[in-house]
Amino acid sequence: MKNAQLSNYRQIFRVVFFVGCIGAAIAGTAMALSQTAASQKKALFVWGGWEGHEPKQCVDIFAPWLAEQGFEVEISNTLDAYLDLEKLKKLDLIVQVFTMSQITGPQERNLEEAVKSGVGMAGWHGGMADAFRSNTEYEFMVGGSWAAHPGGVIDYEVNIRNHDDPITKGMSDFKMRSEQYYMLVDPFVEVLATTTFSGKYASWIDGAVMPVVWKKMYGKGRIFYTSLGHVAADFDVPQAREIVKRGLLWAARVPGTGGDPKPTNPYFHFFKK
Repeated sequence: MKNAQLSNYRQIFRVVFFVGCIGAAIAGTAMALSQTAASQKKALFVWGGWEGHEPKQCVDIFAPWLAEQGFEVEISNTLDAYLDLEKLKKLDLIVQVFTMSQITGPQERNLEEAVKSGVGMAGWHGGMADAFRSNTEYEFMVGGSWAAHPGGVIDYEVNIRNHDDPITKGMSDFKMRSEQYYMLVDPFVEVLATTTFSGKYASWIDGAVMPVVWKKMYGKGRIFYTSLGHVAADFDVPQAREIVKRGLLWAARVPGTGGDPKPTNPYFHFFKK
C-alpha cells in the first residue's frame, strides 16, 4: 500500500512539475513577445513653446498610453531632439506639441527629411498647426496653419464626415467648449471631421465649414492632425481623446488602422472633365 501511495505521489509531482514548466515557458514567451512588440515601434514626443496650451499636461495623457500599446516612447522638451537625423529616421512616429516659438534651419530640415523618409508625424491644436509661424515648408508638411479662433473659448459642434475611416469610425457628432479653430488648409488633405462657424463673432464667415481632423502625406510620411486640444481638459471629451489615440496609431502605421489618405479636395469638381 505504501509503495502504491509513493508511486502516486511521484506521478502527481511529475504532473505538477510538467505543468509548472509549461506555465513558465508560456510566461517567458509572453514576455519575449511583449518585449518584441515594444521594440517594433518607437515614438518621440517633443513639447514646449507657449505654456497656455499645457503641452506637458497633454503629453502626459498620450505618452503613457502609447507606451501601453507597446511603443518605446521618448519625451523631449527641446527642439534639439530634431538635430540627430539618423536617430529620427529610425522612429515610427514624431508627436509635436510646441506652440509658436522658433525652429532653427538644421532642426527644421531634419524633421522634414525624417518625415519625407517615412516617419509619421501627429499632433493637435496649436502644438502642431501654430508652430514656427515663419516656416512655410513646415506648414506645407502639416497641411494647414491656424488663422483665428473667433470668440475665444466657445461652445461648438464637431461633425464627423467620414464614418468608415478607422480614426472616426463608430463616432457621432459631438460638442466641444474650446477654441474653434479657423484655419488655412491644404485642399489636398483627407478631411475626417469638420466644424461650421455661426458668424456670431465674425459675421463674414457665417456658414464657413472648416476641417477639424485630417490626414495627409508628406513624402512617404503620414501626417495626422486635429485642431482639438486647446488645453488638457479638452481631452476629457471621450471623442476628442479617442480621435488622437487612433490618429497616433495611424500615423505610426500600426496594422489595422487604415491605409494612406484619399484627398477630399473641395476644388476637384472645377477640374472634372
